[in-house]
Amino acid sequence: MSKRALLLKIAQDLRASYWFIPATLVLVALALAHGSEWLDRNVALIPFQLPDALTDTQVDGARSTLSTIATAVIGVTGVMFSMTIVAVSFAAGNYGPRLIGNFMRDRGNQISLGVLIATFVYALSILRAVQDPSEAACVEAFVPQYSMLIAMLGSIVAVFTMIYFVHHVPETINVSNITANLGRRLEREIINIIEADAALAPKPKVRYPERDPDHLFTLEAAGYIQTLNYTRIEELTAEADWHIRIEKVPGDFVTPFTPALAVWTKDDISQDAIAELRACFAVGVSRTEHQNVLFLVDELVEMLARALSPGVNDPFTAINCLNWMHNALKTAQNYQQGLGDAGAGKYHLGPRLTYDELFKRSFLASQPYCKTDHLALAHYEKKARDLERG
Repeated sequence: MSKRALLLKIAQDLRASYWFIPATLVLVALALAHGSEWLDRNVALIPFQLPDALTDTQVDGARSTLSTIATAVIGVTGVMFSMTIVAVSFAAGNYGPRLIGNFMRDRGNQISLGVLIATFVYALSILRAVQDPSEAACVEAFVPQYSMLIAMLGSIVAVFTMIYFVHHVPETINVSNITANLGRRLEREIINIIEADAALAPKPKVRYPERDPDHLFTLEAAGYIQTLNYTRIEELTAEADWHIRIEKVPGDFVTPFTPALAVWTKDDISQDAIAELRACFAVGVSRTEHQNVLFLVDELVEMLARALSPGVNDPFTAINCLNWMHNALKTAQNYQQGLGDAGAGKYHLGPRLTYDELFKRSFLASQPYCKTDHLALAHYEKKARDLERG
């Protein structure tokens, strides 16, 4: 339980990695090759027989076909990987380096790469099983016919995967799609926060003792807090009758000397309890959107700032960013009861997201950049007036 924050961080890292799904599909391909080869060696166990036209491949033809599939697929895979690197570099340079994680997490890219590499590995594995007849070694000719059919099917899937990928990559770096993706995720996260706050059992506001904390705990690490196990901290608070104030939340940068938790307690805290409190935090080298809705806001603001920079000068992208920030703020005002004056949160001890904070991090942070362009400024003032009306 105490390592849940670390496990969540690992899960987030795996989701953002470009290798996990392809590696998994490669292992699946190896298992499938082993199973299909076994099936070809035990054809009598199959309750049906395929037409002879599908199972009459000879040794030379099988080797030629499998070699062609493997060579073609690995060549296309190299081109696809190059396209991905170019797309990621383009996005990082034009829209901000913090958007790289969005491209790395894209399931379409990961599955496309995995399908092609898995097809290559499967074809090689089956190619190894093809045997020439040899009188000296008393080896009979063996062509895994059913495995050949699976390899042919895999090559067809690979072709359609390539077509999908060629279409998908330009879509992922389209600036309108990027801003819409960020805006929708921001809106969905605000809705989740409001609904989670409404579902929380009523609980009186935490009142801390009117004295300095008895203990201030650091995380003994440097980096950004990526995951925080609020549930476990609440459990420890109830079990030990502590008062805990969370000083640093996901998205904050800490040093080995930065207090992350303030604790009021009547007794001393054991080293095991301290270790368990620290295990509720997971620290990494960069900010992520997990448990940090303001990171999505910052990404939109960064895109707006880059769009209005002299080197880019793209006011329409800035206007698009303002539209999605405006949509998020209207959601925060009007969805169910909105964020309310006191804000809303998913946890009793967690930070509460307020409308004022959301407005400052989005619209107010964008204002200096919009002043440099009359189109963006006019749109900014129009949306700001609408927000004032509620």
